[in-house]
Amino acid sequence: MRRTIMAIVALTLCGGAWAQMQAMFDYGTFFRTSDNTPYVETRLLFDAWTMQFAEQPGGGYKAEAEVTLLLRQADSVCFVKKYTLSTPVVPSPDSVGFNILDVQRFAAQNGIYDLDISMRDLGTDSKPLVVNEKVVVAYDRNQPALSNLQLIASVKPTTRQGMISRGGYDLEPYIDDFIPESMSELNYYYEVYNIDREVGGDAFVAMAYVEERETGFRVETTQRASRKTPAATVPVLGSVDISELPSGNYNLVVELRNRDGQTMLFRRLPFFRSNPGVKPMGISDFATTFVGRYTDEAELNLYLDALYPIASEQERRSAREVAGHPGVEAKQAFLYNFWVSRDRLNAESKWLAYKERIDYVQEHFSFPMTRGIMTDRGRVYLQYGPPDYIRDEKNFAVMGHAQGNMYNAGSMTDIGNKIERTGDGSPNQAFYLPYQLWRYNQILGDDKNRVFLFWDQFRSGYYTLLNSNARGERQEYGWERRLSNNQVPEGVVGAVGAQFERGY
Repeated sequence: MRRTIMAIVALTLCGGAWAQMQAMFDYGTFFRTSDNTPYVETRLLFDAWTMQFAEQPGGGYKAEAEVTLLLRQADSVCFVKKYTLSTPVVPSPDSVGFNILDVQRFAAQNGIYDLDISMRDLGTDSKPLVVNEKVVVAYDRNQPALSNLQLIASVKPTTRQGMISRGGYDLEPYIDDFIPESMSELNYYYEVYNIDREVGGDAFVAMAYVEERETGFRVETTQRASRKTPAATVPVLGSVDISELPSGNYNLVVELRNRDGQTMLFRRLPFFRSNPGVKPMGISDFATTFVGRYTDEAELNLYLDALYPIASEQERRSAREVAGHPGVEAKQAFLYNFWVSRDRLNAESKWLAYKERIDYVQEHFSFPMTRGIMTDRGRVYLQYGPPDYIRDEKNFAVMGHAQGNMYNAGSMTDIGNKIERTGDGSPNQAFYLPYQLWRYNQILGDDKNRVFLFWDQFRSGYYTLLNSNARGERQEYGWERRLSNNQVPEGVVGAVGAQFERGY
């Protein structure tokens, strides 16, 4: 499984702004038929530009990341390795433009495991980021099987044996499921085990092709086949032509067939193809589709940017790539494919409903130099739709906090006789900066009553997200203290905190 990992680390770049260390991760399982040992291979690819480089005593700069791999079953640790990855020494952090590849292999018997990957930028004080993957190892010494299917970035003859060497070649892994326009071929590698027990001495056929992920439709122009001689282990290195494959979601499929044409084994590997210069199959003229009414390039770029809150990471990257190049038809193609992939029969109605959100966001949340779709309120509105309840406060104040106690009150009149007074008899008050509280009764994939609190920190009319209890959204400790300019004591739930908890 491929995953983008982003660990937040404090950098001194851009005036002390926050940046993110980024890495791509995937893994595969394999089998050594020589000693009947299954093993796991992990692959980490760090973007060195996102790491913190430190000056070295001998001159130059270097960055380091600490990585820990932990394979476990329940409370039993099956494998653990902790190590440090270092970049080459560079003359300046500004000259960084490379990645760091790390490949590890370790034996694992058949079973279901949890694989924990922890990583930390040693140039910062940030806490380690830990991600978890489920790993299934299942190989039978007497039955034919396939290893995991792996994409390959480059192939070179092996001059020095290393962790990416296989069968006399160095196979640099491609650790991403986003396939950009610049890639015209999809290179892949996998291994076949014990196939001789199935076919004897007969040759078998190794096939590969691309299919549409949603429909299973096979793209015939991508199909490749080769004859293989059976053995205990048969390595298969191949490629399929994707130069004319339109943008969209696909599977790379490999199959093994016997001499009668029957499928014995197969594997699928999902990927997203970005190829804005190629029209989708079966669509020759976008003027006849629902996107044909949009011919202004600036408007189309706005619509592509507005897809960000509901798009996958691969779709976001592809949309940025399409928007970055001139051409109305490529932008129409992406917009069309995006909605057809979600609902082939009702793509236009889905788009028009979403366009209503875009129009609302642009009208109500735009700010000088900032489009409404790029604001926090705009993003939440696009992602989740209109909230079920909004509380909008411009000058909210509450009486009654003293010695660390805070009365919950919706307004000044809610306090009644519950007014705390200081030693000189004057009432205590807490004034809050302008804020909006949005409640959603139900968010798909989340619990009920999810709340978003936006604040106008500088009283400029520009609201940003301060806190939310929705899954995956910003959750900030001490947010109410910030909203009240430190008038609400630390650890105390004040009036707005009570509103947040109630959702109104």
